[in-house]
Amino acid sequence: MSIASAPPRTEAIEWRKNTKPVPYDEAVSVMEARVREIRAGTAPELVWLLEHPALYTAGTSARDSDLVDPVLPVHHTGRGGQWTYHGPGQRIAYVMLDLNSRGGDLRAFVRGLEEWLIRTLAGFGVTGERRSGRVGIWIAGKTGVENKIAAIGVRVRRGVSYHGVSLNVAPDLTHYRGIVPCGVHEHGVTSLAKLGLHPTMDEVDTALRASFAAVFS
Repeated sequence: MSIASAPPRTEAIEWRKNTKPVPYDEAVSVMEARVREIRAGTAPELVWLLEHPALYTAGTSARDSDLVDPVLPVHHTGRGGQWTYHGPGQRIAYVMLDLNSRGGDLRAFVRGLEEWLIRTLAGFGVTGERRSGRVGIWIAGKTGVENKIAAIGVRVRRGVSYHGVSLNVAPDLTHYRGIVPCGVHEHGVTSLAKLGLHPTMDEVDTALRASFAAVFS
């Protein structure tokens, strides 16, 4: 993917947090408006921390057959990736960055998002890992079964990113039964709560912000 060059940005990244679940369509509208403003140079880059009401989203690679039981509202979206679940207890971090001023390397950006999640999990004593051919962050189980704890799905419009990552803190994992998460049949999903950890969402946000600075400063 080729990203046009642009003058370096000097504004600090804005951090925004919603304490009540944000409807999915509303969040997409806000992101799209902010992407236009960042591109125009009228607003700073933004990391937006939030939760959604329980729902399924389909990325650009989603297969209809992977929607197993649509017991929740379904939203088709322009982000990359396949099917995923969002709901209370899951920390969503939407990342709107001007990639033009950050080297323009989309793969490096995704690697940065992975590193961000890995460092955040490490702060809670959890070893998150990458897997070749599988997007997201995985936890290796003692029996050889691997479970996904964080998902990544991004879109870039005119050199500005949006959508982002989701980290399972303490969501209702039974909701994943309605889909094949990210098209992966042979592995499961997990959360910090399922691993026996119970940080508050504020503690998770603090860890995310500290790790973000280490990766994207």
